[in-house]
Amino acid sequence: MDEYHLIDRLPTDAEYRVLCHAVCWEALINWPAVPRALQNSPFGAVAQYDGVTVAMGRVVGDAALYCYVQDVIVHPAHQHRGLAHRIVDRLLEQIEQQTSPPVFVGLFATEQAMQLYQQFGFQVHPGTGGLYVVTPHRRVSEG
Repeated sequence: MDEYHLIDRLPTDAEYRVLCHAVCWEALINWPAVPRALQNSPFGAVAQYDGVTVAMGRVVGDAALYCYVQDVIVHPAHQHRGLAHRIVDRLLEQIEQQTSPPVFVGLFATEQAMQLYQQFGFQVHPGTGGLYVVTPHRRVSEG
């Protein structure tokens, strides 16, 4: 895992585009809005391999009462190495370090990603498909 470096920052527009394209999200994104969306994100983390960003995650919201984990993306060539876990862990640390509890932290996840988020104490919100956790409660189990 040492070859991956986690950095507290948002991805650049170009890095965001590359990662979205790698996971086939390009048709889902309003590309002209990306610069503003990234600029308005209070927290972010990227993972780099040989100086290239291969994973990312960001937090959207007001960074006071409500935060939402968004766009956790790992390039397919670097999946199954714990990068998503490390990114989510770091985003939650940023929220805890830079806000005053309690903070509602939500997200929407695919079926495949549910188990990842549940490791951090996120619970399914009935009827919505969304998950949430209220800080400072956080349970992390290595997976």
